[in-house]
Amino acid sequence: MASIAAAPQPASNRRILLASLVGTSVEFYDFYIYATAAALVFGPLFFPSKDPGLELLLSYASLGTAFVARPLGAWAFGHFGDRIGRKSTLVASLMLMGGSTLAIAFLPTFQSIGWWAPILLNLLRFGQGFGLGGEWGGAALLAVENAPPGWRGRFGMVPQLGAPVGFIAANGLFMLLGLWLTEAQFMAWGWRLPFLASILLVGLGLWVRLKISETPAFSKVLEEGPPPAVPIGELMRDHWRVTIGGTFGAVACFAVYYIATAFALGYGTKTLKIPLETFLGLQLGAILFMAVGIVLSGHASDRIGPRRVLTYGCCGAIVAGFLLLPTLGSGALGLTFAGLAFALFVMGFVYGPLGAWLPGLFPARVRYTGVSLAFNIAGIIGGGLTPVVAQALAGKGLALVGLYLAAMSTLSLVALLALRRTDLGE
Repeated sequence: MASIAAAPQPASNRRILLASLVGTSVEFYDFYIYATAAALVFGPLFFPSKDPGLELLLSYASLGTAFVARPLGAWAFGHFGDRIGRKSTLVASLMLMGGSTLAIAFLPTFQSIGWWAPILLNLLRFGQGFGLGGEWGGAALLAVENAPPGWRGRFGMVPQLGAPVGFIAANGLFMLLGLWLTEAQFMAWGWRLPFLASILLVGLGLWVRLKISETPAFSKVLEEGPPPAVPIGELMRDHWRVTIGGTFGAVACFAVYYIATAFALGYGTKTLKIPLETFLGLQLGAILFMAVGIVLSGHASDRIGPRRVLTYGCCGAIVAGFLLLPTLGSGALGLTFAGLAFALFVMGFVYGPLGAWLPGLFPARVRYTGVSLAFNIAGIIGGGLTPVVAQALAGKGLALVGLYLAAMSTLSLVALLALRRTDLGE
């Protein structure tokens, strides 16, 4: 099977890629609407304070709850993904993640139930993170383990396109609500609509995923013998070095994303006083550069290898850190857009190749666990506290936020250079 055109079952390939894309689109839609709501409304609604900066800081801190849950979800879903298969595990992770997101739409605020409101919000955020812990890794394996020879980079980049798709759906909806509703209506009930709408995307994701078959790589594992009884034990015993290397190699993509989206949105609207609809429009335009970066990185990965593409992307992310002050800090719309577009374009190159690179580090027996743990622990390091740290650093100067982004990107670059190339393929 040398290409998609030559594949014996092209319809099956399209269904598999659609299943991986829809699932990650739902995943990122769910996470983006939470990050956007955290930047805009969760502070006064769930963490009221006389200090608006403290409200925003506590709201951003709730983002980190999901990152605590993600490694736990990675372990749990990875365990079953390596023992009973990719398909059923992906269905379960999508249901948990989507159900948690939908429940946020009906959550009472602090004014109604006091401190139970932020407690319940964080509990549902934990459910989002737990489900996401098994979602991305499974979607990446679904695509890569079905890829024809020479197409792993391009197949592996398809789930990554769920990031810009989910972002456009989430922030596009928030922008329309901002145009259609008054500020009072939006704060009272309008912010709940994006969470309510998630049920439509989850239903579509489940419909597609229930129609796919198990991946050839997992079927081969079952043919060769019983799956590992405790996948994480085998992973930690035999593959701990590549697990650590893969984790730090993925840190940069989270740092770039959360600074260019969640932090930038809060900074642009609260500090620079740029109107919400205007800033969301800038981000919606900039996210298209991320989609272009993902597509280009997928093609480049099949030519020169995903590890090398990631290395170049990390170098670009370091540059994006140093450009943060003269672009976003300028307050000028043109320069702000240019800075966001460049950062998200670079994001495509530190994110797009992960779908092919991380699975190539692990044998199929423990691949679901290894990929999920590496990706989600990287999320804690690179993304879990990034909005909080960036918000705190911004009070001392935006240049420090740029240095933080450059430092996180350097960490990934060092990991990629230090990790001896290991590609186990299928």
